[in-house]
Amino acid sequence: MNEKANVSRISISLPESLLKELDWMVEVRGFESRSQAIGEMIYQQLSDYKVKLGEEIMAGTINLVYDHSIPGLKKRLSDLQHEYIDEVVSSLSVNLLHAQTMEVVLVQGPADRLRLIADKMIACRGVISGRLLMSTSILPQVHPLPGAATQ
Repeated sequence: MNEKANVSRISISLPESLLKELDWMVEVRGFESRSQAIGEMIYQQLSDYKVKLGEEIMAGTINLVYDHSIPGLKKRLSDLQHEYIDEVVSSLSVNLLHAQTMEVVLVQGPADRLRLIADKMIACRGVISGRLLMSTSILPQVHPLPGAATQ
């Protein structure tokens, strides 16, 4: 969140103990000001709320750690990426120790659809852990859609 234009000033009242906690967090996390910290918290809450609504177009990552020695697991995860090719933008996998792979799948689309894709991937036998992280920000269009007018 880096918008300097059109800034509005507001006033809030907080219990002193909460203000001390806020100041501690501002210092520990390295925020420039209380305003920056509060703005980031509000942005995160709004983003989380939009995720719950499910219809907002969002960008995100599906972060997986899985046992690549499980027969058919890599193919199943790849097949899911192809099945949802409109939402899956890219993926990166890194081999870890002990037959484990970490994969990060970059996705964009309606929040409820991204949640469905993540749930299907995380539920695959051999996936050790998985998490979907979303943001209200969206990616620029990578290529023109078929039939779209070119500029």
